[in-house]
Amino acid sequence: MFRGKTIEERIAERQAGRPALNEGKHFEHGPARFIFLFVIVFVVVGHLAGLLVLMALGVH
Repeated sequence: MFRGKTIEERIAERQAGRPALNEGKHFEHGPARFIFLFVIVFVVVGHLAGLLVLMALGVH
């Protein structure tokens, strides 16, 4: 009787009101870009640090 809109209807309305994405823009959400770049940098630095540690220990 007093039912509101379904979640699908609310999502559709919200998406219809948003502007189209610019070509080449992959991250709409700023924090998502930050987390993605942080993880990539963390993995690369971790691998380099591990390599240096293994080289210092003389492990082949």
